[in-house]
Amino acid sequence: MTIRNAMVLAAGLGTRLRPITDTTPKPLVAIGGKPMIDYALDALTQAGIDTIAINVHHHAGQMEQHLAHYDRANILISDERDRLMDSGGGLAKGLKLLPAGPVMVMNADLFWLERPDLEQTALEKLAGFFDSNRMDMAMLCVKLEHTTGHNGKKDFNLDSDGRLARYRDGDDNPVVYAGAIAMDSRLLADAPDEPFNLNIYFDRAIAAGRLFGTMLDGEWITVGTPDAIEAAEMTIRRFNREVAA
Repeated sequence: MTIRNAMVLAAGLGTRLRPITDTTPKPLVAIGGKPMIDYALDALTQAGIDTIAINVHHHAGQMEQHLAHYDRANILISDERDRLMDSGGGLAKGLKLLPAGPVMVMNADLFWLERPDLEQTALEKLAGFFDSNRMDMAMLCVKLEHTTGHNGKKDFNLDSDGRLARYRDGDDNPVVYAGAIAMDSRLLADAPDEPFNLNIYFDRAIAAGRLFGTMLDGEWITVGTPDAIEAAEMTIRRFNREVAA
């Protein structure tokens, strides 16, 4: 499937990353010399996305100023200055800025590293995997051993047919949600104009047998606290050495 539009969730407060986020929005915190949101934007544009809606709230002015200089895509701002909408409400509001149809959804405060010699990037693979006839959502997933900065939680179990279910102790193929989704924006056509968590739609898709996942071939990084920055940058240096070897 060809996906040209995307939504990036970037309005969080980043409270665990204080005191850095007292003055800087979390998506603009630099890891390896690059703001975290730019990893997401670069991954999206490399996969052929040309229009990206991004929600803003915390230090919204800094976010708008930074995004005004990003010239690889048409950036649309979903303004949540007056009311933070949570993950689901923020997504539903931002999707109204985009035409109805297939869309990529990403979080702004995590990213991944992948080898440049892969035939497809992770998001190209995800877009090709998504089938709206069988799926409400297709998630990018990663094995716990390929994460840095994660809290160790196993989010889902991935069946042999690609379906996802909530992880339960003893499941044989646990995976971590890697923060990227392919879906059709019309899935949220019935969403309320109130804050709500996107997990509601995850659980609906699971109940209908329509939540699927595909695996990331790379290293996934999340930065939740100031102490996690060093670990993230160590992973970047190690990965770059391995790629160059």
